[in-house]
Amino acid sequence: MFGKLEIFRMASAMAKHAGTRQAAVAQNIANADTPGFKARDIAGFAEVLSQRRNASGQIATRPGHLNGSIDPFQPEFQIVETAADSPNGNSVSIEEEMMKAVETQRQHQRSIAIYRSSLNILRTSLGRM
Repeated sequence: MFGKLEIFRMASAMAKHAGTRQAAVAQNIANADTPGFKARDIAGFAEVLSQRRNASGQIATRPGHLNGSIDPFQPEFQIVETAADSPNGNSVSIEEEMMKAVETQRQHQRSIAIYRSSLNILRTSLGRM
């Protein structure tokens, strides 16, 4: 019954999303001086999760549930190219990348806080502190 608690799966997916986005930001910063390099970003976690919802706004959480077998907590992350280019064709903005890195760090910390809080609730409900 409690083999797959959805809150833990969502926190894990959020942490994976943050890690993937951090890798994209690091790659952008590493190529900030590369002529012709196009900056890339990951679609937001809420956006990816909302794409997994069906027309009624519900999510299929297991095979045969609702209208499909989509696992919303294992989203496929898409790389999105940004638009602005510098004279050498590079579209990386260090300031924007630093802002994305901070957002990503906050998302990762949020996922860990959700996981810890849920774990504490589970422990309390079992009578273990």
